[in-house]
Amino acid sequence: MLFGAFDRHNFGDLLFPHIAIKLLSPEKPVFAGLAASDLRPFGGHDVQAIAGLAASWQDAPVHIVHVGGEILTCDAWEAGVMTLPPAEAGEIMTRFVMHSAEAREWARKRVGMAGYAPYSVMRSMFPCATSVIYNAVGGVELDRRDNDFRGEVFDKLREADAVGVRDHLTEAHLRAAGIACSLMPDSAVMVAELFGDLIRGRADGGEVAQARTAFPQGYLAVQFSVDFSDAAAVSTIGSQLDAVAGATGLGVVFFRAGAAPWHDEIGCLERAARQMKRAARVFASLDVWDICALIAASRGYAGSSLHGRIVATAFGLPRVSLVHDVRGSKVAAYVATWEEQAEVAEPNGLARALAAALAVDVRLLRKMALQLAESYRLATRQLFGV
Repeated sequence: MLFGAFDRHNFGDLLFPHIAIKLLSPEKPVFAGLAASDLRPFGGHDVQAIAGLAASWQDAPVHIVHVGGEILTCDAWEAGVMTLPPAEAGEIMTRFVMHSAEAREWARKRVGMAGYAPYSVMRSMFPCATSVIYNAVGGVELDRRDNDFRGEVFDKLREADAVGVRDHLTEAHLRAAGIACSLMPDSAVMVAELFGDLIRGRADGGEVAQARTAFPQGYLAVQFSVDFSDAAAVSTIGSQLDAVAGATGLGVVFFRAGAAPWHDEIGCLERAARQMKRAARVFASLDVWDICALIAASRGYAGSSLHGRIVATAFGLPRVSLVHDVRGSKVAAYVATWEEQAEVAEPNGLARALAAALAVDVRLLRKMALQLAESYRLATRQLFGV
């Protein structure tokens, strides 16, 4: 059973099970999330609710793989809201006060289980489980969660057969709690190696081909989440991109790396495109392979999505991560762990960071891509014993 947050539209989460299938070759993969959800129209999977599976698989010798992502700090309220359609999520957030008793009860019913951290499985849910493995997971802000939350997560991790984490901060949190874990890159570093032909083929048609035609000199693939949707941030991002486009002649293509609540909103990207003086367009497709193709065919990536950056890294492209604070975010933690060319910027530093990223020798970027893919392969063999 492959378990994760791919029950909602988020770029990285949708990629994880594809990568796991390629590398682990399970005979009959079952895709489990907290909510039953069919993400196949977006290149994802038909996902079953894990609570239902647990009820019917009490005697099943199931292998459970947590496929990745920042799952160790996602609480039940956040998980419940993010698995709703945006309009429904807005109604729920209006109805309940976050962290109130009523909100906790709603979240428990929505995710189908009690506890604080639902994307981490308690082994007792599957009494006959033959293995429980965590593959390149994150928990950068575990130190900001309360004792009850951390205690539950640590108890679950102690029950696991193997735990792989994707950054030094998460590793430090777990080791301080006496939990053995191995450090490994995020699995999305494998995207170019495993799916390069598919992705390059997608770049020859549809919206990606239109973007390539519109910007024959090349374009930057740019994304930012609703965290950057206030007028000042949008204006700053637009003016910074104008400066880069003016200096390089590159176009700008805005895209969404997630359409779940609290992720990306197309209206924010459209505002940024309208405010720009230089040519820009908004990419509408939410298909995971179209998004990969848009990044792979670009001259570089800039945005707040960790997996936008990692996919750009896998294809040996310049990249800049957009953050509110260069200290303490999951993006900054991951970049500091794995990358030498680590351009991370707040909105008012985006142009400078992009100029520096675009100046890096592409041979170094490609070498890093190969090294990270090899590191992940080696770590996977150790983690799964294959």
